[in-house]
Amino acid sequence: EIVNKTIDSKRNVFVVGTSACRAVESSVTVDGHLKPAKGWTDKFIFPPYDFKITDKLITNFHLPESTLLMLVSAFMGHEFMMQAYKKAIKDGYRFYSYGDAMLIV
Repeated sequence: EIVNKTIDSKRNVFVVGTSACRAVESSVTVDGHLKPAKGWTDKFIFPPYDFKITDKLITNFHLPESTLLMLVSAFMGHEFMMQAYKKAIKDGYRFYSYGDAMLIV
């Protein structure tokens, strides 16, 4: 209900994590709302992808060649993602599950 009220009021839906992103993007109604669902998803998000629910994404810096990195690339664009990752490496950011996170707007 909160997500759908956010969508209806034209506000941003922030999703935390690529797994949560896959879950909400797997549960979209034809009118672009989040529907209750239970179970597994086999949704694999890669470029190009038109995100229906997710407006902003908070996620870790993921390891190279991971499916998570493909989702991030679909969300922010491959070139911009590569720039962000090069800066993260240069500045000594920590990668993977317990590493640093980024807000993609």
